[in-house]
Amino acid sequence: MDAGTFSCVNCNKSLTGHRYILRDEKPHCIQCYEQVFANSCEQCKEKIGCDSKDLSYKERHWHERCFKCSACSASLVDKPFATKDDALYCSNCHDEKFAARCDGCSKVFSAGMRKYEYHGKQWHEECFLCRECRQPIGSRSFIPRDQEVCCVPCYEEKYAQKCRKCTQVIKRGGVTYKGEPYHKECLVCTNCNTQLAGLKFTSKEDKPYCADCYGQLFAKKCCRCSQAITGFGGCKFISFEERHWHSDCFVCYKCSVNLVGKGFLTDGDDILCPECGR
Repeated sequence: MDAGTFSCVNCNKSLTGHRYILRDEKPHCIQCYEQVFANSCEQCKEKIGCDSKDLSYKERHWHERCFKCSACSASLVDKPFATKDDALYCSNCHDEKFAARCDGCSKVFSAGMRKYEYHGKQWHEECFLCRECRQPIGSRSFIPRDQEVCCVPCYEEKYAQKCRKCTQVIKRGGVTYKGEPYHKECLVCTNCNTQLAGLKFTSKEDKPYCADCYGQLFAKKCCRCSQAITGFGGCKFISFEERHWHSDCFVCYKCSVNLVGKGFLTDGDDILCPECGR
């Protein structure tokens, strides 16, 4: 470039009286500058000239008129937007096409919206409902029921086991008697009120009794030891003419030999082996 001239460093065209652009302190005519340095628009593939606004995002460039939603063509200038597979979308179109949807109402989750997730499904806060009362669960505890959830009050009212005696919900410590559920502390001996859970017990006229009370109230008494013959623990007994003995007590009253399965003689109320009865 001659000292007396002012020209484009690329094409040597005189810039006197013409528009130009300096780059690295070197002047360029508009045509050369756009040819060498201007970015190409992602949308229309044309150069973004000096008279157009160059909008950029992650090293990609658009004319202002080309910076628009790929779905609805709305301008994205000065508006929130998102990208998917290099395409631009306004917030509404991106949500409609790609955002996760509520398993309750099938609508999308907008940015910042609270989401409830359970067993691979997700709900809006107002859609995560108890299956019975249809009220939002919110921060309350819940219990699964047939792929849905119940709030605790509804579950206890409709599904939880209730004690046969006090009719209250059995939350822990339940026992079963004749197919019916009871609180451990509610299943007691009809006579002495001793808790029967873990103890041997039986029933009389559908009422439960501990072994001691049943023996005292209802069991036959052994003619030898006078103790109750309850049958608990596989206890066997012998009966003869409306008299009863524990198997271990059915012995000769003189020599004490056991007479179970053997012949015996009677002498008044005594039971004797044949040898002692002679």
